[in-house]
Amino acid sequence: MHILTVLYHHPDDPAAFDAYYRETHVPLADAIPGVRSFTYRHTASLDENPPPYHLVAELAFDSLDDLQSALGSEAGQSAAGDVANFATGGVTMFVAHD
Repeated sequence: MHILTVLYHHPDDPAAFDAYYRETHVPLADAIPGVRSFTYRHTASLDENPPPYHLVAELAFDSLDDLQSALGSEAGQSAAGDVANFATGGVTMFVAHD
C-alpha cells in the first residue's frame, strides 16, 4: 500500500478553503483512478498551541505504479492543478508505504 499524504498549511480564509475543498476539490480527487481510499480531516492540537496544519488528506493506492499512473492521468493532473486555487497557506505532500 502506498499513501499519498497532503498536509494543507493554514489558509488565509479557513471558511473559504473548507467550502472550496468540499465542493470543488473533493469531487476532483474522487475522480482519480486507482484510489483505494480517500480521507481528509481537520487537525487539532493537544495543547494551547495551534496545530501545524489546517487539513490532512490521504489517498491510498495498491502500489507505487498505481499511484504514479493515477497522478499522471487526466483526473490526477486536474486535481493536482487545482491545489493552487485554494491552498493559500501552502501544501506539503509525501508518499508513505509499507
